[in-house]
Amino acid sequence: SDSLGDILTASNKKTIEVLNTDAEGRLTLADALVYAEALGEVDTIVDVATLTGACIVALGPDYAGMWSSDEALSKALLDAAASHGELLWQMPLAPEYREQINSKIADLANLGAPGGGGSITAALFLNEFVKESAWAHLDIAGPVWNDKAGGATGYGVRTLAAYAEAVAA
Repeated sequence: SDSLGDILTASNKKTIEVLNTDAEGRLTLADALVYAEALGEVDTIVDVATLTGACIVALGPDYAGMWSSDEALSKALLDAAASHGELLWQMPLAPEYREQINSKIADLANLGAPGGGGSITAALFLNEFVKESAWAHLDIAGPVWNDKAGGATGYGVRTLAAYAEAVAA
């Protein structure tokens, strides 16, 4: 979207009021989540994105944040991360923050209210686009880059590989 106030329609027909044109990644990711679930025979979805600077504010540069609709999936991802040295912290899908992404003119707003909790409201926004599958969102904005280590870290690859191996076993 180019303009504040635009109303977009996601692929699941939910309408979204654009309150911040810099929060466009979550719009694309929302449709990707709908698409992934629509493929059928999908029981688990894990998305990984450098979604919010708010996650860096909350957790610093070394930890990724995780939000999930499923406790078993959360535990499995935390175990996978810990076993491979990637720092992952479970964050709340706080229902009391859900109203922050309400819109007066659309089903949802693409940005939460000012005052903090931006990474939580971003995850709550994404949660609106997964109906039935176990879902986790990893915000890797902090650990994806490390100047001291020479740049991109590949954060999350080891966690996802270990998780996939555990599920396949």
